[in-house]
Amino acid sequence: QVQLVESGGGLVQAGDSLRLSCAASARTFSNYHMGWFRRAPGKEREFVARITWSGGTTSYANSVKGRFTISRGNAKNTVYLQMNSLKPEDTAVYYCAATRKWTIRPPLYDYWGQGTQVTVSS
Repeated sequence: QVQLVESGGGLVQAGDSLRLSCAASARTFSNYHMGWFRRAPGKEREFVARITWSGGTTSYANSVKGRFTISRGNAKNTVYLQMNSLKPEDTAVYYCAATRKWTIRPPLYDYWGQGTQVTVSS
């Protein structure tokens, strides 16, 4: 069965770094675009970053541009989010998702992981 599993979240201090990983079952998502979203306390889910199935094109929210980097593994069934210079406002549950369309709209993403908690202390 298709499945996305995030890992790598944790509790860190402002200025620290984390790398989130998202693993897809088997090779199910090799031809899907992948995205990262987050839901902060008291806020709605928001787009963070996305990458094409080939890994050749990326896109970022303005709030994380220059600090976060999205990438895919060689097998294309894994996706990473390198998070540098973390800020307290980055605190959220982070989700990876898969879509056949190049979009930041959550309803058009077909599959979602369970989420991983990132907490940044000041």
